[in-house]
Amino acid sequence: MEVISSIGRRKTSVARIYVSAGKGNITVNSKDVKTYFPSDILQTIIRQPLVATSTEGNFDIKINVEGGGPSGQAEAIRLAVSRALVELDLENKPPLKKEGFLTRDPRMVERKKYGRRKARRRFQFSKR
Repeated sequence: MEVISSIGRRKTSVARIYVSAGKGNITVNSKDVKTYFPSDILQTIIRQPLVATSTEGNFDIKINVEGGGPSGQAEAIRLAVSRALVELDLENKPPLKKEGFLTRDPRMVERKKYGRRKARRRFQFSKR
């Protein structure tokens, strides 16, 4: 099996992944996944597509992720892994689609507008 690359985005995070046949090692930015994401919840989010398709432990995944915070990065990785699994085998598509792992979450931070304190928050009004 050759190396399959895929990309996933969430908020301002961009994850580029490289999937190859292996024993299930996952490295994020040259660190082990348990070191980079100490939270069990974020590790679970990353592994969700592998569990849904029963392919956990079959592939080595090398991940380069940048931008955003930990949860945005984890969800960007989840999208990238899902896309790679579909590219690998089309039979993986129905379970991943059912769980919603192939849908790009379009929600982004709204820009700040002039004359406001934040995107929608107005400055405090003083009557007197």
